[in-house]
Amino acid sequence: MTEDVELLDDLLRLCAAAGAEPEVHHTLPDRRGGWEQAPMVLVGDDAAVRCRGAARRRGVMLVGRDQDAPDVWRRAVEIGAEYVLRLPDSENWLVDQIANAAEGVGRPALTVGVIGGRGGAGASTLACALAVTAARAGRRTMLIDGDPLGGGIDVLLGGERVDGMRWPDFAHSKGRVGGGALEESLPALHGLRVLSWGRDDWVVIPPPAMRAVLAAARRLGGVVVVDLPRRVDEAVAEALAQLDLGLLVVPGELRAVAAAKRVASMAGMVLDDLRVVARGPYASGLDAPWVAHAMGLPLAGELPLETALLAEQDMGAPPGGSARGPLARFCSAFWERALAGEGASGPAVGGVS
Repeated sequence: MTEDVELLDDLLRLCAAAGAEPEVHHTLPDRRGGWEQAPMVLVGDDAAVRCRGAARRRGVMLVGRDQDAPDVWRRAVEIGAEYVLRLPDSENWLVDQIANAAEGVGRPALTVGVIGGRGGAGASTLACALAVTAARAGRRTMLIDGDPLGGGIDVLLGGERVDGMRWPDFAHSKGRVGGGALEESLPALHGLRVLSWGRDDWVVIPPPAMRAVLAAARRLGGVVVVDLPRRVDEAVAEALAQLDLGLLVVPGELRAVAAAKRVASMAGMVLDDLRVVARGPYASGLDAPWVAHAMGLPLAGELPLETALLAEQDMGAPPGGSARGPLARFCSAFWERALAGEGASGPAVGGVS
């Protein structure tokens, strides 16, 4: 609400950046529904006097450009404003608040990252199976491929030719990415949304782009699964910082354990909660508890062998696509335990085998 043309232009620009469509008034609307029901009300400091007597509500912000305007705090109190904002200093914060109001802010997604302890450990397969299993259970699910050298996780899902945006389309994202816009732009496969890599030249994803995309995915709620590389660069560190839980897939071999320790030491610099998923077959004298103990990390479970997995993938079925298969049962048990811990101190994932 403002008659200040320059201020209105600024606010319209910020609304566009936040993906919100504003309703503009110069005075209080004749019908008070807009004032009372809008998720947010931005009042220009030129219009504050015309808002006296309006119903008190949350989400009213007094906005102006004059840093030294007299009586600004008195006007804010008179209209029940929660915040007094000066532009351009408050622009970034205001864009976030507008986007939150437009999208709604609920419980963020439970975000799980999967990392291979060594090459070929099966991390991408587990990440796909976790996502497919969560989607089959009716949970809002997004699978994000964080490994630019992995060949594209959409290939494992049989969706490399499905239309939708890939990482190169987000490489220059710096500000806020709308959660709804992100979800709608991605390929839909097996009941979930997938962000994978393109088939063209390799593209470096800057840390701000990784941060913006993952934050948007988390705001949607449900679950987010991130397939991560073993090498930790700045972009991967941004992804690790947004995880609730990391799963390190470690084959039951001495060399694999040694390699996984190096991966764990790098990931553990950013990620607080990292757990082992042991994978057989095991070398003589080794088992899942031994692997976890050698790693010095909690055991999240033992990844089962699924002999028919490759044959099913050749027929177009994704990992975890067979609800009765051992991999799908493992993933279902994982989600049951992990989601039971939401709202507590963190995901409650005990041993799963």
